[in-house]
Amino acid sequence: MKMVRAFIRPEKEQEVVLALEGAGFPSLTKMPVFGRGKQKGLQVGPVHYDELPKILIMTVVNNEEVERVIKTIQDKAKTGFIGDGKIFISPVEAAYTIRTGEVGL
Repeated sequence: MKMVRAFIRPEKEQEVVLALEGAGFPSLTKMPVFGRGKQKGLQVGPVHYDELPKILIMTVVNNEEVERVIKTIQDKAKTGFIGDGKIFISPVEAAYTIRTGEVGL
């Protein structure tokens, strides 16, 4: 299993979530976050915004589904401008359902 974490633009949130659901990945967690990437914030006139709002979407999928999830997120989140976001993939050793004790997704 792999955990996919995607930091995307807030205005792309709904489009990405609906695309993941339509592709067969309905389980996810999303939350608003703030951060900065290589551009180190945003300069608007004399005002410098050090951290920009993003949406963090997290989901855990089977290893063979990772590339499809990445492609879905990239297709819907990309604008072609700096600040589109970043996707991180991490291994997941196990998943447990609290209510039933079931192991796995």
